[in-house]
Amino acid sequence: MRESLYKAVHVFYTFLPAYFANATPTIFGGGPPIDFNRNFTDGRRIFGENKTIRGFIAGLAFGTTVGIMEKEVLRGFLLSLGALVGDLAGAFIKRRAGLSPGAPLPILDQLDFIAGALILSSRFFTYDTVTIIFVIGITLILHVFTNLIAYFLKIKRKPW
Repeated sequence: MRESLYKAVHVFYTFLPAYFANATPTIFGGGPPIDFNRNFTDGRRIFGENKTIRGFIAGLAFGTTVGIMEKEVLRGFLLSLGALVGDLAGAFIKRRAGLSPGAPLPILDQLDFIAGALILSSRFFTYDTVTIIFVIGITLILHVFTNLIAYFLKIKRKPW
């Protein structure tokens, strides 16, 4: 039991850069959109106004800083970059589906960033199946609670 708890805490600690990178743009975002208000070939915005240059840079900086503090610079950078790119991919898919920025799309909204983090970092780091399942499970739980907290603190306009 103690060993399982240690492993769970270690896995959560390892993925903190992705969580920080994903959360930071909500607090420090704003400014020009990362897609420069451009539309894709389908006539819809590429990502939407909620994905900003400042948010991306802040997310990458905060997530990478967490990785530096963990003494895992490369992993921290890759998890952060992967989380941000995964979130952008989720926004891209939602725009193609005709959903407006902020509109909910369950599962994609909760897991796009962690999928990006896992995919990008797995080019250099190996994760076993138990780790991946744990990260997905804890991410689903954390996403609900952190979004509710941000909504009640008026950091987010919608509780999802």
